[in-house]
Amino acid sequence: MSAPTDPGTKAPSGATRRGRLFVLELSGDRIHSMNPDGSDRKVIVANCRHPDGIAVDTAAGHIYWTNMGIPSRDDGSIERADLDGGHRKVIIPQGVTYTPKQLHLEKAGGKLYWSDREGMRVMRANLDGSQVETLVETGRGDADRRDEMRWCVGITVDPKRGKIYWTQKGPTKGGLGSLRRAHIDITEGETAATRSDIEVLFDRLPEPIDLELDLTNRLLYWTDRGDPPRGNTVNRVPIDTTATPEILVKHLMEGIGIALDIPGNRMFVTDFAGSIYSADLDGKNERMLLGAQGNLTGIAYAEV
Repeated sequence: MSAPTDPGTKAPSGATRRGRLFVLELSGDRIHSMNPDGSDRKVIVANCRHPDGIAVDTAAGHIYWTNMGIPSRDDGSIERADLDGGHRKVIIPQGVTYTPKQLHLEKAGGKLYWSDREGMRVMRANLDGSQVETLVETGRGDADRRDEMRWCVGITVDPKRGKIYWTQKGPTKGGLGSLRRAHIDITEGETAATRSDIEVLFDRLPEPIDLELDLTNRLLYWTDRGDPPRGNTVNRVPIDTTATPEILVKHLMEGIGIALDIPGNRMFVTDFAGSIYSADLDGKNERMLLGAQGNLTGIAYAEV
């Protein structure tokens, strides 16, 4: 499915804004780069190991992505490359993180954050892969690992308030997923496994996956791949007040990745059936950019 070349969008100042989408294809073990309308699509990285989460550092000219590996083998990893796929480098080697999922870049703090599904952890490291830390630990050992209620999947960060947000997806289409929040830093005297500041913001969600924060408008977005009516959707909720989440996009085919372009008032979403969608941030003007592109996972938008 093709689309016309993206002419760019106008910024409030009148300057033309141009960006790129970076999309992970799990079934092909590769990373695509394309215009925000789906045109000029090219493979920039091949031979990944079940890629899932992606983040872009435009200032440094880098992309970062997670490789889930084979979940039973504890062989996940995180890699970095240039925006065109060159100078590829492993920064978190196999054996350090079990099954890394969504990835978040917090540039000001110089940190990468990710959720480790079968590792049952929320983790972070410096941008070069040093100083790996576990911030949240929801279980340990093979018996706990079989409990999908403990699996951490999505991750995002609110650096202004010093908070991390993550999803615990629960059983597949089980309606037992949850969205949680805690301080970034662990309280003195507590550990990643014993910390007492974890808030369950929402539970009994169908199967929440990836998260993104609109820090300008203080809104949290997430995808959910569980059963309708709340599953296979994009949702959002204010993070500073108590509110009921609103469903913005419906009828996804196993919704996974989400990326926000706040200045452009648009979101981009992938699903496991291989579709890439765009919509306004309120869910209006939804359209499919590409379809039948394999099993798609993470997506990132960046102006490059």
